[in-house]
Amino acid sequence: MIKPKDRQHLDFEVWEKEALKDPKLRAEYDKLQPQFAILRARIEKRLTQKELAQRIGTKQSVISRLESGRANPSVAFLKKLAQALNSHLEIRFTNFK
Repeated sequence: MIKPKDRQHLDFEVWEKEALKDPKLRAEYDKLQPQFAILRARIEKRLTQKELAQRIGTKQSVISRLESGRANPSVAFLKKLAQALNSHLEIRFTNFK
């Protein structure tokens, strides 16, 4: 039996870097990148979904849908989101090969 003190801590960034070497996993990860970016930004600012929603003037459920990928926010909403996170909104189009 492994005792808690004997477990090695796996840093998420280390795991992520290694996991993303798998092309199939990377493709799925890239599809979800916008949701991950929003979630990470909120967590880095140490905000709950409810706190972020209050800053924007919306409900917590809207933030939840956004982070889970079940929402199609307008550019205006994304601008409010970026402002609430003290971030910069950047939309880019890239060519796929």
